[in-house]
Amino acid sequence: MNQDYIVVQQPSEVNRLILLFHGVGDTAAGMAQIGRYFAAALPQAMVVSIGGPFSTGYGDGRQWFSVQGVTEDNRLSRIEANLPRFIETVRDWQEQTGISAEQTVLVGFSQGSIMSLEALKSEASLAGHIIAFSGRFAVLPETAFADVVVHLIHGEADGVIVVGHAHAASRRFQELGTLFTLDSVPGVGHGIDERMLKQALAYLK
Repeated sequence: MNQDYIVVQQPSEVNRLILLFHGVGDTAAGMAQIGRYFAAALPQAMVVSIGGPFSTGYGDGRQWFSVQGVTEDNRLSRIEANLPRFIETVRDWQEQTGISAEQTVLVGFSQGSIMSLEALKSEASLAGHIIAFSGRFAVLPETAFADVVVHLIHGEADGVIVVGHAHAASRRFQELGTLFTLDSVPGVGHGIDERMLKQALAYLK
């Protein structure tokens, strides 16, 4: 397994750590473009785009777990098999930078969001903010997350991970008492547009 990464921004004085996790078939370089948006707005943030550890088998594409033959029944087990490595990656960057979990932001898209959300079940104190673009839980949480705010940002026209998953997560968060925000963006499919980026950034300023 090979895990690539790109340091988008490394200021001399760091006050926040932003780690980005891409979707299936993308790369650290692809998600680094989103990272540059955060870097420009937050000059004292260390911004790193992390590549998925597994090849998709198509070109340079990477993934966090295989989606070949994935179902509602087996998705969670595939995620859980790779969560220790995912969590270790976050902890390693926190240790390298000296930045606390409270000042760490995980930014995911699609499968990267799935991994970030599911990681909270194992390690609720992993980050202070989770920005989940176009993501979902494999299985909704049963207990509240403490010391973190989860920002669900989803295109209403998403045909890959339908926006209903974001609404279901927000209802569960409300029931449990987890701090969260929900933004559903009209006319956006499975992607990230400028409106979504602006919403995400507003939560970090």
